[in-house]
Amino acid sequence: MRACGQPEGLVLDLASGAGRHLLEFQRRGVEAVGLDLSRTLLGEARNSGSQRLVEADMRALPFADSIFGMVVNFFTSFGYFAEPEDDEQVLTEIRRVLRRGGCFMLDFLNAERVRSALVDRDERRLDDRLVVQERRLEENGKVVVKEIRIFGPDEEEPQNTFYERVRLYTPQELEAMLRQAGLEPEHSYGDYSGVSACADRPRYILLGHAT
Repeated sequence: MRACGQPEGLVLDLASGAGRHLLEFQRRGVEAVGLDLSRTLLGEARNSGSQRLVEADMRALPFADSIFGMVVNFFTSFGYFAEPEDDEQVLTEIRRVLRRGGCFMLDFLNAERVRSALVDRDERRLDDRLVVQERRLEENGKVVVKEIRIFGPDEEEPQNTFYERVRLYTPQELEAMLRQAGLEPEHSYGDYSGVSACADRPRYILLGHAT
């Protein structure tokens, strides 16, 4: 984030979840707003001390044009919609609420690394429960789906089953989508240590500005 400098004006944490990053912004004296679609996660954020929380769909941000000086999107909170047009709409909305010259950060996964090093199945214990995760590629490798099943002590039938589905945009596709929306990528990193993005790094983190 140092590449963007100190945020000027409001910061939007898009898909802020349980508010971990909002709390860090608050600790640093940065005025930030968190937006998420999950009422449950927003409740957790509120309970942990996060302020200025909004429940809304990122495809239709309930904010005026050019109100934010920075928009951040952490830890693959992008690419979950079934159609690419919805992801494009998210970027269009980011540009709309971001003032000209304002900074954006999009933290995505390294799609090629996901494809080449996909772990089909893993298990872990969580207290007396067994958590089983299974992953598969769909749409000719363009989408990764993770099925999460949580079993009780008897381990016979899952108590809960969740699905995560992410479209695996390549760096070139992401950059083209950003530019189409009026967002110019300037820096790319492979993780939060600040190393350059490359094939063996887990993340593809893009920073840039609104044109």
